[in-house]
Amino acid sequence: MVIQIVKLRSGLSDAEVRRVMEERAPSFRRVPGLQQKYFCRDGKTGEYGGVYVWDSEESMLKYRQSGLARTTPGAYKLEGQPRIETFDVLFPLWPEEPAAAWAQAETGT
Repeated sequence: MVIQIVKLRSGLSDAEVRRVMEERAPSFRRVPGLQQKYFCRDGKTGEYGGVYVWDSEESMLKYRQSGLARTTPGAYKLEGQPRIETFDVLFPLWPEEPAAAWAQAETGT
């Protein structure tokens, strides 16, 4: 499993960025190997970002070469280059979904 964090500056307004994110979300749901994506905004810096959870580095690299990835600069009217960080997941805090783990902890089962 691989975590990828992308941070970017946009020339769009907050409302326009949110609209673009929502419009692009269905396309991301179809990306092979993408287990989750969190659309984010840093209120202090004004940067936007995505936190991607990939099943493998191979899936992440295939996405980076995809048409969807290539449309990101234009879709968000990027200002400068995005910052991209990638991490290998060593292990999760909860081996299953957090809600299930919390429920299990509360019931003691």
